Amino acid sequence: MLYKLKGIQGTWGDLDPMPFKDMSDLGSLEKNLENLLAAHLLDVLFEGAILMPIFQERALQAEADIYALNRDGELFIFELKRGTAGGDAMLQALRYAQSAGRWTYAELERRYAMYKAGSSAISLADAHRDAFNLDIPLLPSQFNRRQNLYIVGNAADEELMAAVDYWKRSGLSAEFLPYRIYEIAGDHYFEFFALPYDWHQNPATIKGVLFDTNHSYDEDSIWEMMEEKRVAAYGDVKEVVRRLNVRDIVFFSHRYVGLVAAGEVIGPVRQEGNDELYHDVRFLTPVPSRASGIQRYMPFSQVTQVTGKSFYWARTDKVPYLSREEANALVLSLKGILEPS
Repeated sequence: MLYKLKGIQGTWGDLDPMPFKDMSDLGSLEKNLENLLAAHLLDVLFEGAILMPIFQERALQAEADIYALNRDGELFIFELKRGTAGGDAMLQALRYAQSAGRWTYAELERRYAMYKAGSSAISLADAHRDAFNLDIPLLPSQFNRRQNLYIVGNAADEELMAAVDYWKRSGLSAEFLPYRIYEIAGDHYFEFFALPYDWHQNPATIKGVLFDTNHSYDEDSIWEMMEEKRVAAYGDVKEVVRRLNVRDIVFFSHRYVGLVAAGEVIGPVRQEGNDELYHDVRFLTPVPSRASGIQRYMPFSQVTQVTGKSFYWARTDKVPYLSREEANALVLSLKGILEPS
């Protein structure tokens, strides 16, 4: 809930709850909410979540809106409701979960291939291994051994919340994720509550980000970043650069290798051509050169040891982000590897 702080004689003396809306109040279709959340659910809204999206609802099909896997191969099913949906919406979601619970690995892979059509020939097991930096891929029998149902709905939908609570008490792995929309001074604001504590980095706080060198986009992009002293993203994912702020610490993550350099963001977002956005950086460690190639690096397994965190490696900006203190500690460890002895 959003409250306006009302001042009385120089102090905050009262809380004024702000009225909220849902998508139906704005005349938006349920598909608009689905597309909004499908695009941002597992990066911006679930900032610290480590989930790998594998499928999204198709038109005129009896399917949930978004399907994702966690590190252990468990299936997460997201069903999104635009307005006040009521308890019957839970029964519909249960039918989707019951159907998905029978999916074999072959069916999961078939759906993943449709979801990634034209962009990847890698198997689901190998993509999952790469996303979570597993030593070996999961066996087919280890996928979809458990299903978890998430219902995203209007924060005022008491009947739907009661239905979710009933099934939770009955032993089902189900959660209700509420959202609200506020209109303030003519602008609209979207409020979403991600489990378990709605944790997010404060955008104003300095953070550390493991950032991909875009090896799959262009093998030479790493050398542009090193030589031009920048952190960049390209093509369809170029907008992720906007998640970085001045003074953030960026760790350059090179696919199949590890961390190869670290730098501090020192400038605003800039554009080069139609396919690149970047920030200027000041390097905090030695950097590899095009002539010599990558000779020193910190393996991904060591990154996990130093930070004590497991990352979702399939993103351009790896989650979870690091605090300033964690980033500084990782810089020191990385310098110990990259600096000549």
